[in-house]
Amino acid sequence: MTGLSEGLDRTTGGRPDLAPPSQQARPRHRWVAALALTPLLRLAAIRYAVPPDRPERTGCDGCAAPVGLDRPWPALGPAARCGGCGARIGPPPGAVELAVLAVPAVLALTGPPPVELAATAWWLGWAVPLVFVDLAVHRLPDRLTWPAAAGAWLLLGVAALAGAGPAPWLRATGAGLGLAAFFATSTLLLGRRGFGLGDAKLALGSGVLLGWYGWALPVVGLLLAVTASGLVAAGLLAARRVRWSSHLPFGPYLVLGTAGALLLAA
Repeated sequence: MTGLSEGLDRTTGGRPDLAPPSQQARPRHRWVAALALTPLLRLAAIRYAVPPDRPERTGCDGCAAPVGLDRPWPALGPAARCGGCGARIGPPPGAVELAVLAVPAVLALTGPPPVELAATAWWLGWAVPLVFVDLAVHRLPDRLTWPAAAGAWLLLGVAALAGAGPAPWLRATGAGLGLAAFFATSTLLLGRRGFGLGDAKLALGSGVLLGWYGWALPVVGLLLAVTASGLVAAGLLAARRVRWSSHLPFGPYLVLGTAGALLLAA
């Protein structure tokens, strides 16, 4: 106990509830880093929110003014307006920023070790533009889903080598493949009435991330996603905003279900 009290005196001035300045600054750094990425994530949402048979968007649909990281404002800022004609480009103003700020909030509440935190942040970062693309055009492009899954899988592999051992990484691999196979099978059996192949690729990363913490968590994430999508669909049907034959995007609910499962496991 003497050694512990001396350590507290040296680091916190005798107050165990007061963390060192470096530890206090970490959450602030996460918020700043997240906001710094918003132009890049908004650009991804703008570029890939096009039908599958059309090329990637590189400029404003109205005046063809180019949009890129070399000229980020105002198109890639919170205003989401073209610098040439003033038309709105991509997701609604402020929407990407709010979604990005939710990522460090989830990380702060789950509090995983550093490498696992990096894997979670990596997948959620890619999930932000995927949500907006799926909402806009009902597709989840390979250029976003594959890096999300591969990066999370590799970072968790680093966590396994760093001391967690191979068991959770092998379980994560199996869970990711299993969840992706479930979605892909529904597509093959049910066609348009089932999930899309894009959903299967998004589920690959979700299953990897959740499977690291146990076999039950991917099931919990899927149940949360299906429940949320069902409630929203019922509300839209009751409000006569959609028809029974309408096909609603499932990607946003899978992202929410994954985040919810991570919070439940914390």
